[in-house]
Amino acid sequence: MDARKTSDLGNKEILARNLQNYLDLAHKTRNDLAKDLGFKYTTVSNWLQADRYPRIDKIEMMARYLGIDKSDLIERPSKPKSAAGIRIPILGSVVAGVPIEAIEDVLGYEEISEKLAHDGKFFALKVKGASMYPKICEDDIVIVREQPDVESGQIAVVLINGNEATVKAVRKQIDGITLIGYNVDVYQPHFYSNQEIESLPVKVVGRVVELHRSF
Repeated sequence: MDARKTSDLGNKEILARNLQNYLDLAHKTRNDLAKDLGFKYTTVSNWLQADRYPRIDKIEMMARYLGIDKSDLIERPSKPKSAAGIRIPILGSVVAGVPIEAIEDVLGYEEISEKLAHDGKFFALKVKGASMYPKICEDDIVIVREQPDVESGQIAVVLINGNEATVKAVRKQIDGITLIGYNVDVYQPHFYSNQEIESLPVKVVGRVVELHRSF
């Protein structure tokens, strides 16, 4: 360990930042960490708030729990570490007129490959409802490339009336578009005329390019 990294040992801010990063990557909360390892919730909170520094045995326990090296928690990384690539925010909603990066309804973070990340600007959205079942289920995470339009037949995130986003297949027609859900018992195909697209409005904010599902 070089002199710089030696000086990182005992640095509460570095440990707090690293610990939060690896909890996010593992899709774990501070409550999960406390419960699974038998720590007090307040103790974990103190570590994450950089108020206190854990004993070395506690650091080793957390490293094993997160599947990382002890040094990953106590050393200053030269660059953000991610096994799968680039982190993007998981949003619970999308609101008209608000830039994606300004939305505060962030549920966590998902990862996409560096190769995909170079192909545009992305966000993740947690799916609500069963209108796209069985292809997309409630609580699935869809990876969305920000773009104002999609080709006919592609799955898009669409804003209607400026409310929360809906995930639907888009069928384009000369006189408008039809939003299609795969579960017709929940959502019948809905047509919007070109006039309604402008007046409501109906706005595509991105194309669904990947689906991430936990079992």
